[in-house]
Formats: sequence, structure tokens, C-alpha cells
Amino acid sequence: MKKYYFLLFAAICMATTSKAMPGDTTWVQANICSLTYYNTYDTTITFPTPGTSYRKIYMIFTLGKYMCPGYNPASAGSGSVPWCGDWDYTVLNYLMTPSGDTLELGRLITPYANALAPRTPWAATQVYTYDVTDYAYLLHDSASMRILFSGYSGGFTANIRFAFIEGTPDRDVIAVHRLWTGSYSYGDTAHSDSFDINTHFTARTETVPAGAVTSDLKFIVTGHGSDPNGCCEFMSHNYQVMLNGSSVGTQTIWRDNCGSNWLYPQSGTWLYNRANWCPGDMVYPKYNVLPGLVPGSNFNVSLLFDSYLSNGAGSYTTEASLIYYGAINKVLDASIDDIIAPTTNQIYFRENPLGGKPTLLVKNTGASVIDSITFKYGVQDSVPQYYTWVGILNPLQDTEVVLPVLNALGNIAATSGTYTFLAEITKVNGATDDDATNNTMTSPFVSAPVWPSPFKIRFKTNNDWYSNPAICASNWIIYDMNNNIVMQRVNAHLSTLYSDTVNLPVGCYKLQVNDSNCDGLSWWAFPDFTPPLTDGYIQAVKFPNTNLPLNQNGMTGTYNNDFGCGFVQYFYIDSSSMPLSISNISGNDVGIEAYPNPARGVVNVDLSGISNVQGKIEVIDMLGRVVSVTLANNAHQQINVEQLVSGVYTILFINDINGNKLQTKLLIAK
Repeated sequence: MKKYYFLLFAAICMATTSKAMPGDTTWVQANICSLTYYNTYDTTITFPTPGTSYRKIYMIFTLGKYMCPGYNPASAGSGSVPWCGDWDYTVLNYLMTPSGDTLELGRLITPYANALAPRTPWAATQVYTYDVTDYAYLLHDSASMRILFSGYSGGFTANIRFAFIEGTPDRDVIAVHRLWTGSYSYGDTAHSDSFDINTHFTARTETVPAGAVTSDLKFIVTGHGSDPNGCCEFMSHNYQVMLNGSSVGTQTIWRDNCGSNWLYPQSGTWLYNRANWCPGDMVYPKYNVLPGLVPGSNFNVSLLFDSYLSNGAGSYTTEASLIYYGAINKVLDASIDDIIAPTTNQIYFRENPLGGKPTLLVKNTGASVIDSITFKYGVQDSVPQYYTWVGILNPLQDTEVVLPVLNALGNIAATSGTYTFLAEITKVNGATDDDATNNTMTSPFVSAPVWPSPFKIRFKTNNDWYSNPAICASNWIIYDMNNNIVMQRVNAHLSTLYSDTVNLPVGCYKLQVNDSNCDGLSWWAFPDFTPPLTDGYIQAVKFPNTNLPLNQNGMTGTYNNDFGCGFVQYFYIDSSSMPLSISNISGNDVGIEAYPNPARGVVNVDLSGISNVQGKIEVIDMLGRVVSVTLANNAHQQINVEQLVSGVYTILFINDINGNKLQTKLLIAK
């Protein structure tokens, strides 16, 4: 199975169908339209005719942008200037068949997509891929697709395509029955719901159809709106799945990882956790197996939400279906379901570009328990490597497999262009598995960078006082490929600038930046806190003073340090990046740097290219007077300049060993 990406083009809603040879993929074009306002957008589709078995069917939704008339991203929403793609709106995608079936195939939330944010310019597209194989028996001949856009401004476009991949599915679906759908207020004390959302999810009686082996309740639910307690968008609640009056499962309506969203930074409050959704991401359904059901048996099923009383300003948008599955079709089978790294796939932005160890998402698609899988993997046109994973993988369970270091990644480090990574399952439990069509996957990727050694990490902490009044919520850690910590800056003080020189041997490393508050080092909302939060930043710096690429962009400015819970940056140190031995400051790689510049209270002075620092640092004013002298015996020195008046100063380092000098200018501004 391959991942497919499409450029979005503006057009009216239309439908086309493309055919492929047996064993290949059939593409069906659905909606292509601009989403201008709260409305439904319908398209008639011609799906393939019945009779072909499909291993997978994917619905690929590409979200794009267009500029609204009169829009100015710098002043959107002020006065007569409209919003345009700046807000998180709900998008529901429905299949409507001629026989009257209407089923929600997938839900997403648009991102806060101000065009000034680095990941959401006007040309940006985001791709959302839904596995809709469960609906195969309905996806044939003529049908309609409906997009329900719950937005009160324009700016977004939609393109839906279906990919039908021939082969044997994991399980055949016997039937899908829609149970409940709709948006309902929660905690309503004044309207027709009689204080209870559960009046909308009362028991439904069902009969298990012939051939069904398992019965799953699929529930899509997202919370919207807010009462005085933040319900439902910003408040967590539970519901129970009731089978014949007894609870068979409890689910929490909450996403606790919005600060780790793949689409970041965004221009709004994207990092706040919410009721089962994050801005810019897909909405993931909840599944509950209904135990003990056999074909021909009657049962009733209902949902029971937590008791809650409020003013009913918040609501839940819901879609519930029963899916009846047949037996697992294969006995011994494993599939590669995705390549997490290395890849250019947008949803794995935080994990790439990769150095070192590739990561795969693997699923047991057979009825037998898997205890080992042998992989062949490598970069296209290079020598492949082999690895046997050992563990326990139960039927229909998936897991992430981290492969050993791929040497070929280091060979292409810092080179330009896009490469292809290949992964293949060669053995399962020591034997050939039942289905070779799901054993191979490829992904495009770009290489991780090569950094020089030594380099500096310049880390300015913010004053994130509301969780800890003394220690910054952010930190950084460098790991080698054996997961050993080789250097770190943790438990840093608030509002402090740290400059650490990192000197590493040849190898591959991972820089992990963390933030326990999940609000990064800089965020547009910081000034709204009381007292306000000040911004921080993190930079990787090549001597004497050149920023290295970090997190796929330069880490300066509010958006670029608006990274939520954290990110990783892989890099290589190779022999070409190692400096020659320098015995004094007469070499070409020496330098001096003073920062921040302008300075007010404390100035940091960094010396580079000197193996043995022994000397003094003088601060000289515009009249040539030495106004400060500091002994220097290491490459990083801090000097208090708080007593000096505003003006331009010379920072001069004098080497005691040979009398050589280095100097730079510093502006003091108060």
C-alpha cells in the first residue's frame, strides 16, 4: 500500500472515475469545492461495480486554502476585515446511497490557518486519510458524498478521492447499521432535553446477522461550545456502552495530546486539549466490542453519558453505528500499515527528517498470534539490511517497530534531494505469510542534516511561572542512537539565557526539546496572562554565529518557538565536520561573540576555536577607556554591564599565552 498526496485545485464540485488493472488501485474522484460558509456540499459519484474484492479502501481528504475577497491576514477580524480560514471548524463527510443509507465516513477539524503562520501559507494543503474498508459493501455504483462544513467564514477548499486497492480484506463486513446521529446540548436545564442528553441514546434492539463473528459499536463524538465550566469543548466527560442494560465499556471524550499535534505551529489556541478533537487533525472514532453475541441472537444497546447539569450552552456532535464483522480471512499474516520515519508524510512532521533508526507501523492481519517478523529495509539503490522483531502481536493488533540504525541514512546525510525508503516483511513466525500484497511499502524522505562539532545550543527560557515559579517547563536533551543521554539542559531557571557548547564524536544523535506545559517557549497568547509571560527561544548555532536548521525551520520568532509539547531534531556528526586541532587563536576558525546585543544587565561572551582559554575580557567605551575587566578561563563567560550607560562598547579578549586579541562590538541600551 502506498501513501498518495495531491495538489488541490479550485473547481466546482464534480466527479470522475479512473480505472486500474487487476491487482492495482482504482481511483474515484468525489467532491472538489470551495467551502465558503456553513452549508452542505454534495457530489454524485460513480463507484466501481460490485464483484471485486478490495484489501483496503481509503478516503483521502485534501484540505486547501483560498484567499477571501478583502482579506488581510495581519488584521483579520478587525472592523470590516473578514476572517478567512483562521478558525477551527468541524467538517463531516457523509456517504449517501440510493437505498437511503446515510453514514459518516470521517470527521476533521480545520486548523487555525492564518496565512502568516509558517505551516499554513496560501499554498498549504493538509491530507487526511481515512480507512473506510468497513463500508466496502456500500461503496459501489452510484452514490453521493456530502460535506457538512460548520464554518462561519470561507478560506478552505476540499478535495475528496477514494482509493480502492484490490485484494483480500482483513475481515468481511456483514452489515453496518446506523444507530444514532445528531448534535445535542449537554447539561441542559431549560430546554426540551429534560436535563439529560441520554434521552437521545436510548436502547436500540438488534439481531445479530448470519455470518457475524464480532459486533463493534463505532462512536464518533466531539464536544463543542462552552458553558461557564468550559463544557463541552474544554471539559472531559465519559459515556458508557450499555449492552442489555449492563455496562461493557467506558470511554472518555477527550484528547490530551493537542500540544503534540502534527500540524504546528498554528495561529490560534491549537495547543489546548479538547473534547475528542484537536485543531487541524482528524477525529478518531471510539470502538467497543459487544461481547457474547452470536448470529440470530437479539440484544439491545444504548449509551449512558455522565450526569451533568448546566445551562446547556455546550453540545456533543455524534454518529454511532454497529458494525458486524465476519471471521478473519487469513491465518498467518502481517502487514506494514505505515512508515513513521523516514518520510515526508505530513502527519509525522515531528519525527522527521530521520537519522538512525527507521520506525514502522505493523499490524497482525491474520488469526494466529505473531511472535516474530523479519524485515528487509533500506534506501533505494543501496544495500538492504535485515532485522527480526520478536514479541507478541495478537490478531488485529498493531504496534510500532523501531528498526536498527540504517547505515545508508548516514551516507546521504546533508545531501539535497528526495530519496526513497523501502521496507518489506520477508518472514512471519519464520515462514512466508498468507498475503504478500501488504508486505511492502515505500516512502519519500529527505536526509537529516550534518552539524559541525563543536556547536552551541542557545536556550533562552521564558518565565512560565504558573506551573513552577522557579524552574522552566522547557528543557533539551541530546541522545545517541543507543538512547544514552550525552548532554542536556534540564531544570533551567526562568528568564535565563544559557549557551552550552556541544562537542560530540562522529555519529547520529537526537536532540529532544520538551515542554511539560505543552505551550512551547513562545506563544502569541503569553501577554494575556496575568502577569504576562515573556517569550523564550532555542537555537542551534554554528561557530562563530550562524544558526543551524532546527525543527525544519529557523527557531526565531513567536510561531517558530510555538512548538507545544516539544519536538525532535536528528543530526549527524561526521569526520568532515570535525575541526582541526587549534592550539592558539591564530587559526581561521576562531571567533568571539557577545549577546544579547543590545544588552541591558548581563552580557554573554563566547569564544570559539581556542583549545585552552586563558586571558581576560575587557569592556572598552567609545572614548577608549577600559570600564570592566573579567578574567576568562573558559569559552563561555558572563559579564555584568548593568552599571554601564547606554552606548556602543568594544568587547576585547586578550590571550595571556601569546598576547593575541579578539574583539567585537556591543550595544548597551537601557
